[in-house]
Amino acid sequence: MRIGLFGGTFDPIHWGHLRSAEEVREAFDLDRVYFIPASIPPHKRGQTRTPARDRLEMVRLGVAKNPRFTVSTVEIARPGVSYSIDTIRHFAENQCKGASLYFIIGLDAFAEIGTWKNFAQIFPLCNFIVTSRPGNGYASPLRGTSIAVRRLFCYDFKKKIYTHRCGTSLHFLKLTDFAVSASDIRERVRRGKSIRYLMPSSVEAYIKNHGLYKRKK
Repeated sequence: MRIGLFGGTFDPIHWGHLRSAEEVREAFDLDRVYFIPASIPPHKRGQTRTPARDRLEMVRLGVAKNPRFTVSTVEIARPGVSYSIDTIRHFAENQCKGASLYFIIGLDAFAEIGTWKNFAQIFPLCNFIVTSRPGNGYASPLRGTSIAVRRLFCYDFKKKIYTHRCGTSLHFLKLTDFAVSASDIRERVRRGKSIRYLMPSSVEAYIKNHGLYKRKK
């Protein structure tokens, strides 16, 4: 089994998330992609005010029509800060033991991975797929990372990928530009603007029915 792990706040999930995951799934022939909503994201503590239960339900609605997509509650069920090392260990040692794991992460976030908890211990557990952001051209996934991260990998000229000494790999995938962001969606709702066609209609309806992102009076 080839399993993709796609974490994030998903506040809210939108077509950009879903299209990105589909392109990664197809490019790497993944059998399944787990969407993993964070409970308390370590680099966004205090910034995510939407309750985890609402973000989780929106993800469930968003992925419902894709049989290769599923939702994991591992971070929401686990108390405390949602560290990626704990999540990846859970999949590698328990839920998906024996599978080939691919951790999906954006280029901007990967550039900061040297600041993550026990980051060097993550790479032996799974492969990494670093994806472009709207406006980014093709780039080395290691560009902009710290020396401590770059020294962990070497480039395999035959396979044209970066490899870790433990055998895992690091890939870069240029995605179709899809200039939609969760922050823009939240701002549109606060301003009373339409968010139609920026996400699945079921997610749009959930936001409306639960009064999410409206300006506080």
